[in-house]
Amino acid sequence: MTRYLLNLLLCAAAAPLWAQTPQAPASPVAPPALQAAATTSPVAPPAVSATPALPNSQDYRLGAGDAIGVQVYQSPDLSIDARVSESGVISYPLIGSVQLGGLTISEAEKKIGDALKSGGFVKVPQVNIVLRQVRGNQVAVLGQVSRPGRFPLETFNTRVSDMLAAAGGTTPTGDDVLIVTGQRDGKPFRKVIDIPALFLNEKSDEDIVLAGGDTLYVNKAPMFYIYGEAQRPGPYRIERGMTVMQALAQGGGPTVRGSQNRLKLHRRDAAGKVVETTPNLNDLVRPEDVIYVRESLF
Repeated sequence: MTRYLLNLLLCAAAAPLWAQTPQAPASPVAPPALQAAATTSPVAPPAVSATPALPNSQDYRLGAGDAIGVQVYQSPDLSIDARVSESGVISYPLIGSVQLGGLTISEAEKKIGDALKSGGFVKVPQVNIVLRQVRGNQVAVLGQVSRPGRFPLETFNTRVSDMLAAAGGTTPTGDDVLIVTGQRDGKPFRKVIDIPALFLNEKSDEDIVLAGGDTLYVNKAPMFYIYGEAQRPGPYRIERGMTVMQALAQGGGPTVRGSQNRLKLHRRDAAGKVVETTPNLNDLVRPEDVIYVRESLF
């Protein structure tokens, strides 16, 4: 019994010492700012989207059909999704119709913010516009290109060479010129542009700035035809400055039975009538020419 009481007294005396015994240090608590950064920092980079990137909002000008999201800080009732109409307007709460067509994103944000402030609806409006879908300010690229279709004007100074590159360039059967049609200052606009000059010249005046609604068309290249005693008879593309001799070379030259000195050329005159002539080897080839390689006399 005495030993039991002695053990109780010893345990009671050692209890304060156990309370003072150092324990393993706990994990340090990060300051609130670091905690917020840790929760908001991405663990892995976001996946790359397969959809085309939207235009640069600083330069892009809103057009008919564009879908936008309008958000006002601390005013959820004023946050809406809207689509720009054909006349370039959207309907916005409290202020009604707002003309946004032709404005950049920052200009549109300022216009809505000024309207909310002048109407007394929000004292210090902070407006943010997100471009959700691009439909307006598009250019159509048609004809002999790799990827014909409609393409958005990503910046205000998109040029012909930029849009032609977006369409994948011309096909092997495409012409060396393209035609740009549209409107400028409310009037019809049409311009024929030399495609090689866009890239061969250091600075080409032909590389004009495009506008929404423009159409780029690349026609099929002019062709000539060769048949008879040619190695590879058939239709061929006419290159610039092509002569009859070069056209004959395109067809592989005459066969062992043919002769380059016995050629016949069928060409339409101004009246549309086909005229047969004997061409010289240095004569230029014209579209729709038909070259016939005759047999050699010996």
